[in-house]
Amino acid sequence: MTVVKNLLEELLLKYSKTQSALTELVEARSKLETQFQENKIVHEELEILDDKAKIYKMTGPVLMPQDYKEAKMNVSKRMEFIKYDIKRVEEKIESTQKELETLRGKLLQVRAQLQAPQK
Repeated sequence: MTVVKNLLEELLLKYSKTQSALTELVEARSKLETQFQENKIVHEELEILDDKAKIYKMTGPVLMPQDYKEAKMNVSKRMEFIKYDIKRVEEKIESTQKELETLRGKLLQVRAQLQAPQK
């Protein structure tokens, strides 16, 4: 019986850690989505401007002039990187959710063993 209790405690600890990991992944996904939306707005603003518009980029405490094409290319690349990161995090979220489901099933089995009448 103590073996089953130890297994239950171990599974509960693993389940809790996995839930925490899932929460962190969801937060990371949310931050990436925010970054993507911000960059999308910047990209849309750049689309409105003509090629000769003056564009400045904040570099530390200084605004530095930046070429229109370079700025547009940088924002596009940043959006691509963020999309890739979002996809990667979503895959991790999916696998973590599957792991939680597996752990939940194991927990139910162990609890059933504990609650079963002993012989």
